Amino acid sequence: MTGIVAIIGSGVIGAGWAARFLLGGWHVRVFDPDPGAETRLEATIARAKVSLPGLYDTPLPPPGRLSLHATIPEAVSGATWIQENLPERLELKRKVFQTIQAACAPEAILASSSAGLTLDALRACATRPAQICAIRPCDPVYLLPLAEVTCPEPAVADRIQAILTGLGMIPSDGSVTQSLQAALLRRALEMIRDGEASPVQIDEALRLGLAPLWSQRGPFGTASDGAGPAQFALTEGADGKAWTDSPADTPALSRSSPPASDARFVQRDAALVGMLRALKAETVGAGAGLADADRARVPAQGADTAPLLTAARTVPRDWADYNGHMTEARYLHAFGNATDRFMEILGVDADYLASGGSFFTAETHIRHLAELRIGAAFEIRTTCLDGTGKRMHLWHEMRCDGVLVATGEHMLIHVSLETRRPAPPASPVAEALARIAQAHARLATGPGVGRAIGDPR
Repeated sequence: MTGIVAIIGSGVIGAGWAARFLLGGWHVRVFDPDPGAETRLEATIARAKVSLPGLYDTPLPPPGRLSLHATIPEAVSGATWIQENLPERLELKRKVFQTIQAACAPEAILASSSAGLTLDALRACATRPAQICAIRPCDPVYLLPLAEVTCPEPAVADRIQAILTGLGMIPSDGSVTQSLQAALLRRALEMIRDGEASPVQIDEALRLGLAPLWSQRGPFGTASDGAGPAQFALTEGADGKAWTDSPADTPALSRSSPPASDARFVQRDAALVGMLRALKAETVGAGAGLADADRARVPAQGADTAPLLTAARTVPRDWADYNGHMTEARYLHAFGNATDRFMEILGVDADYLASGGSFFTAETHIRHLAELRIGAAFEIRTTCLDGTGKRMHLWHEMRCDGVLVATGEHMLIHVSLETRRPAPPASPVAEALARIAQAHARLATGPGVGRAIGDPR
């Protein structure tokens, strides 16, 4: 389902709504008298275009058209959905709603992103009170799926659910997020005031421990994976105070989620690994420590007189395919990482890249010789077959318990990142490449070097 959406106010939330609707195929009209509105919108939409498609394995619909309008009536005329995102000033919102309703279709959805005002307050003084509803998203709107909906009219609520679902969002009745966030922050401030914890300790407790777990099952579901709901409710905290006085205080806990099982734990662990690896790739949150540990464990390359050790790791769960072994794309991933490590050994580091030089892969050939399953430890050793001029010809051998499981042969060309054309490498890199290639020329090459697909050699 697509149509026309009018965005009234394009701050952080409004711009996020605009991006979510635009990339969902809707035509987006924006009213915002702020001179910086267009720049803010463009920046938000640019970020969304990079990140939102990464959530899916299917293509998004063609994006809609974005237009900025000088007046509210011009923006809302003919709109299917009107999303108000103004500052939390009740009189301002009421005045704007009257202007909107004078120009919009009676059947249009008129939604407010207000987090602090009740629906009754928003509807007071409205021309058509029943047309107004509250839909509160989380930031960034274009990525996080939750949309908390307050709409007493069933027919309108059904339309809202259909549209939000079509945008990849998950509608939920009521308004819970803001209250929970406020309660958590209030308790955190109390702990800081009373000397129980520092801001750093509180941030670490959430980002390194609770948040990754809660993101899957919430606090009650997470509790049922551990000691169980009743025990969770009665366990005393570090301050010796019981969280509740009796099980009767928390009657819903025992029904909040199904009991934990081995399959549930396997699913939980797999999701945690995926999240933590994503955080590690960006070196943020709980992933920063993992990235540090990786850097500390980079294997020593060894002497130039032997193939260089360029990778040593185990197969993570998300690298396995439907056959239960490492998917073919991950072989290329692993060999690509080994190539990157070889380039680091040559001196192609961040400073070198900033100076304008790098290697681009021109050709690759991978042979799959044996299986690698989840948890299997493997290493890659690399031989440089040629390092003259702009060429870098590499031969990777992947082994598990001494058994050759795959080979990768790669031809790379040194380029100028400014012209994106072949160019000789700078002296230190060229000298290191020539030195290693000369040392490796004395090594015997294994079977498969230079082999084409179907060649029986």
